[in-house]
Amino acid sequence: MDYFSYRIILLIGLLCLTKGHSQHLEPESITIFSPELDTTKVIWVLLPEDAKTTSERFPVLYMHDAQNLFDASRSYAGEWQVDETIDSLNIPCIVVAIEHGNEKRIDELTPYTHEKYGGGKGSAYSNFIVNTLKPAIDSIYPTLPENEHTLVGGSSLGGLISHYMLFTYPEVFSKGILFSPSYWYSEKIYDLTKTGEAPENTMIYLASGAMEPGSTVADHERMAALLKQVGFDEEDLHTEIREGAAHNEDFWKKEFPKAMSWYLENYFNRK
Repeated sequence: MDYFSYRIILLIGLLCLTKGHSQHLEPESITIFSPELDTTKVIWVLLPEDAKTTSERFPVLYMHDAQNLFDASRSYAGEWQVDETIDSLNIPCIVVAIEHGNEKRIDELTPYTHEKYGGGKGSAYSNFIVNTLKPAIDSIYPTLPENEHTLVGGSSLGGLISHYMLFTYPEVFSKGILFSPSYWYSEKIYDLTKTGEAPENTMIYLASGAMEPGSTVADHERMAALLKQVGFDEEDLHTEIREGAAHNEDFWKKEFPKAMSWYLENYFNRK
């Protein structure tokens, strides 16, 4: 596909806005072609209530697995109620949520390969967000495009790729919400954390459930210790092992308001 044709398809996709389903704030959906993944991605954009009536510009939270964030009918295991949380807490933030690629989800959300599960296209997926999606979002919506105002978050493999993006693109992202991150997928995520660069203003909210399977809790504690070792302090890093919580959407739905409240206190009120 030549560059001109790609730009035409991109612009058509961005102009085809449709309303989502929410009881409060309502996300818009846009369709955008990803040359990095050679596929079309559906993106949901949630704007603050006054975004279209004020000259104010807003931080942006990029999130994965959009099917699970706003509408229970689109999720196979329940929604996070992201729109209700942003509305009720009055968070001055734009949420940009990327739908996962269904059977391609493991490929897209894993930056490394696994002997059993394969994957490893997380670099291309991250490049899509950085080089195609974010420039489009910044050109259409009233964003604060600098890295200090750009967050990324997700759960499970979405937590893994969010961690990867924080340390691979420090010039783009500086704040993360990492729920039950799948650090077990590859030892390379620890190597990246040891050697990667994170900007001085990086902040991380890291939460896992005490009842999660396998090595999730041990991996969480290992990563939390490593983050402190490379320079994160109590103001930069909130780490939580939530009692009674398992690896599921119900836990992440309940944890999301806690994460956003932490950011509201430590970032949004001071931006």
